[in-house]
Amino acid sequence: MVSKRLLAAAFAVLVSSGLFVAAQQPVAKPLVAMPYSPSLDTTSLDKTADPCVDFYKFSCGGWMKNNPIPADQASWSVYGKLATENQQFLWGILEEDAKAKNRTPVQQKVGDYFGACMNTAAIDALGDKPVAGALAKIDGLKTREELIAALATLDHSEMGSFFFNVGTEQDAADSSVMIVGTGGGGLGLPDRDYYVMTDDKSVKIREQYVAYIEHLLVLAGESEEHAKGDADAILSIETALAKVQLTRVEQRDPHKIYHMMPIGDLETLAPSIDWPRFFAVHDAPGVQKLNVSQPAFMKAVNAELTTEPVEKLRAYLRFHLLTAAAPYLAQPFAQANFDFYSKTLRGTPQMPPRWKTCTRAVDRNLGEALGQEFVKRTFSADTKAKTQLMTEQIETAMQHEIENLDWMSPATKMEALRKLHAIRNKIGYPETWRDYGALTVKPDDYFGDALRASRFEGARQWHKLGKPVDRNEWGMTPPTVNAYFDPQMNDINFPAGVLQPPLYDPKEDDAPNYGNTGATIGHELTHAFDDEGRQFDSLGNLKDWWTAEDAAGFETRINCVRDQYAQFVIVDDIKINSKLTSGEDVADIGGTMLAYIAWKKQTEGLKLTDADGFTPDQRFFVGMAQWACENERPENLRVSALTNPHSPGYARINGVVSNLPEFQKAFSCKVGQPMVHVPTCRVW
Repeated sequence: MVSKRLLAAAFAVLVSSGLFVAAQQPVAKPLVAMPYSPSLDTTSLDKTADPCVDFYKFSCGGWMKNNPIPADQASWSVYGKLATENQQFLWGILEEDAKAKNRTPVQQKVGDYFGACMNTAAIDALGDKPVAGALAKIDGLKTREELIAALATLDHSEMGSFFFNVGTEQDAADSSVMIVGTGGGGLGLPDRDYYVMTDDKSVKIREQYVAYIEHLLVLAGESEEHAKGDADAILSIETALAKVQLTRVEQRDPHKIYHMMPIGDLETLAPSIDWPRFFAVHDAPGVQKLNVSQPAFMKAVNAELTTEPVEKLRAYLRFHLLTAAAPYLAQPFAQANFDFYSKTLRGTPQMPPRWKTCTRAVDRNLGEALGQEFVKRTFSADTKAKTQLMTEQIETAMQHEIENLDWMSPATKMEALRKLHAIRNKIGYPETWRDYGALTVKPDDYFGDALRASRFEGARQWHKLGKPVDRNEWGMTPPTVNAYFDPQMNDINFPAGVLQPPLYDPKEDDAPNYGNTGATIGHELTHAFDDEGRQFDSLGNLKDWWTAEDAAGFETRINCVRDQYAQFVIVDDIKINSKLTSGEDVADIGGTMLAYIAWKKQTEGLKLTDADGFTPDQRFFVGMAQWACENERPENLRVSALTNPHSPGYARINGVVSNLPEFQKAFSCKVGQPMVHVPTCRVW
């Protein structure tokens, strides 16, 4: 589950992790039609594996053997392959839109953005000139007062994360209201734990990070000696900020990141910053109260701003501007950024072909413009109608489950059903497309296009302050191969990109479709009632609607799941941090069960036959498992162990089926075999 406030940042992490990056295909061509593949892939099986010993290997062993990780990927998966096909299709659209005559405004913007990105000769000729002015302004900040005052302008007009994050968000206590929120930020490594862990690998990564900082500063004109001192200072500043940030597990508790206070209290925490001016620069004057998600962190920011030497603070600002801008600058900058964040951190050997970089850039910054082009070519009314029906059936299954729980009181059941019936289903694409009319896109100014897109999105977000919440807004673009639940919107969202073969195929029989897409729908629905989602009511407000006894019953059941998943190994001797993954783990188990119930109801009274050597029930579970087939580099697994709230694929499948008697009956598994977990762990 990803809240809307954090969705953009989380998606950026997924993109950088390689989950949504296209594969290396030297002979790749733009696609003019979406490829087709069956929902149940028997070639992916490893029939030498016993499904009752390792169902993941049985379902995915063949796929893993036949799908090595491409050279430009940190990981490779069924989702990744579909994302590649979607991107290749988008590439074809963008090639047309970049060259066509008599283009619509949408085609002009996406085509010119893509064309500017593809013009690497023009980008390389500029070197670091696109950021020279901003760097000169930072160098001109001679006093502490000037530097602190400049934070507002930098945050408003430049790329980068400078000390902390600030923006608009839904009020957790009143989801109809948009408020200002501040949060932790300002780090160059993926997580605060990278700065505090003392194992050899963590120490080595910090050394490599310092080397990256030095390299980037030298590319921008610093001497090597000066850059070395600046890099050490930057790491010191970031370490001080990291030590006081909440852990990812702590941030999963919505109460720990909700601290509404008058602006005067923020001024007490961080008096060095002129907060009324800061918000006025963002076109949000008159802010009276806001959510300070991490008060101790803001206090630490103030300490850094008031005690660090000004020259060290300037170095910090220079680097954070440069590292954010690097992917949009000349090759040496982009290569340096890739070499650290992709090669060093995630083990990815080589950069992706330029068309992939540029396709992703358009999707990221003009996603609903490009999405219009994607949807009208790929997403049929029939697919939308069938997905909607499947969603409604799964919601009916959830209603039946809630009504028949033996551990929940009538009072809590009533509120749970109220929330269930209030959930909105958003399928395919937004009802109203985002208007990019105010965004200027030029065919010969890639960095300028990226910077203007960043400013456009920033202004769009700040413009929400004081306006009614737009409950029709999406947090993912239509071509995205993913889905999400938003606890404050109380809606489940399934982009058109994830409703394509092999994940969903309306031509296939129901068993694999319900096992795969149905389980995904059930997964997102279950998020409404996981350890985070259950703390929000039917309106999306942070409100306790549980009796004390029912809350204790929930914790007992989710702790069973946590204890089980904590035994799965991610890589080396690193096991799953099940307090980080428990929301996803509960959703995997519950979602699969809901999909199974809905499938049984859908096929009630029908004479189902065996196919591909499997019974219908077996086809359901194999279809469910095969969405998770994947290979990952060990470096990427180590990053995921710290940052990813999802368990690795093998644990997501084996953990689920080992708790489902329906699976065990389908494959005749016996007590004592690994796919029969004792006790059975299940919340929903």
